Amino acid sequence: MLQITDKVTFLVGTEETIDQMSALPALKPFDDSVLDFLNDVSRTIMKNSKSKAYSDVVTFGFWLRKSSTLRLKKFHEKLDGNIHLGRGVVFHIAPSNVPVNFAYSLVTGLLTGNSNIVRVPSKEFEQIDIITEAFNKVLKVKPEIKPYIALVRYGRDKGVNDAFSAMADTRIIWGGDATIEEIRKSSLPPRSTEITFADRYSLAVIDSDEYMDVKDKVAVALDFYNDTYFTDQNACTSPRIVVWIGSKKGEAKKLFWNELHKVVEKKYPFQSIQGVNKLTSSYLVAVNEKGTKIINHSDNLIVRIQVTHLTEQLMSLKDNCGYFFEYDCDDVSELKPLCDDKRCQTIAFLGDTEWIKPLLISGVRGVDRVVSIGKTLDFDLIWDGYDLTSQLTRVITI
Repeated sequence: MLQITDKVTFLVGTEETIDQMSALPALKPFDDSVLDFLNDVSRTIMKNSKSKAYSDVVTFGFWLRKSSTLRLKKFHEKLDGNIHLGRGVVFHIAPSNVPVNFAYSLVTGLLTGNSNIVRVPSKEFEQIDIITEAFNKVLKVKPEIKPYIALVRYGRDKGVNDAFSAMADTRIIWGGDATIEEIRKSSLPPRSTEITFADRYSLAVIDSDEYMDVKDKVAVALDFYNDTYFTDQNACTSPRIVVWIGSKKGEAKKLFWNELHKVVEKKYPFQSIQGVNKLTSSYLVAVNEKGTKIINHSDNLIVRIQVTHLTEQLMSLKDNCGYFFEYDCDDVSELKPLCDDKRCQTIAFLGDTEWIKPLLISGVRGVDRVVSIGKTLDFDLIWDGYDLTSQLTRVITI
């Protein structure tokens, strides 16, 4: 029996759940019992009136629907004649600043046939309460999945990390470089594997000509708001720099930022300290990057820093809560310094993605996904360049 559970709060599961996990049989990926269970969780989330206040919870609920998970199964299922099973016990360390990430990580582990110990954020989020309540409710009527889920909350404690890591067949670490360094102080068994999601950054590319042809510019502003302000730009997928291409840059910029400002002014709970932080960051950029210019605006809800060139160190000067670098681009090769950095994760694109393909196929070391603006937070089983269905399963060759 583990000796650390007095330091752990269980949101789903019990001490007994964890004690028995190592002896559990692994399931096959996309097991019918798991898909049925997740569909019931989806229904429970969507019926909860509290869910409507959180678009990330609603999005998660839709992702769990049977029709959605069956599409994932069709795309990711391995039909090679071999036997595929979950690796066993997966220990997930969720990021502290993205409320729903823990749930996506858990479901990924379930879909791939594993039992799961998930450390949820220590910070209180209502989204966590809504989701864990749904899991607990469905587990009462589908107890066969109960042994495969333990959602725990605890502070920074190496002893707890040691104990859960010692059980893990795979460890998944979200949350950035510092978190990875800390968790790696806890050893894994020799045959165990590890998946890490380190510090990353993302950018948006907007074709000004295409934008000017968009009829519903409010919708674009709302999509961009969800990509950025919804998580205070804490998500690795949140664009930090807006790159403009095309022949109508000036006109498009004016309309885009004005529409975004209306949305932010209406929806975003701005705090004075955020304005101070963004102003300080602006000065630091001015000192370190020649030719930068702060674009005049009526307030600090949006801070735009026009840069005249792209450098590898630019993203080391990034900030949050509506702080954007802005760059006018005429040739895709100008993005090479950003996209050749392994920290570069997502390109949110408005326009024809054919424009960006020559850069991608040139062999850049960064960039794992290109998605439409408004879709940067949409989770998939291929993430950060990992095929998670392969990483979280083992193959018995026949």
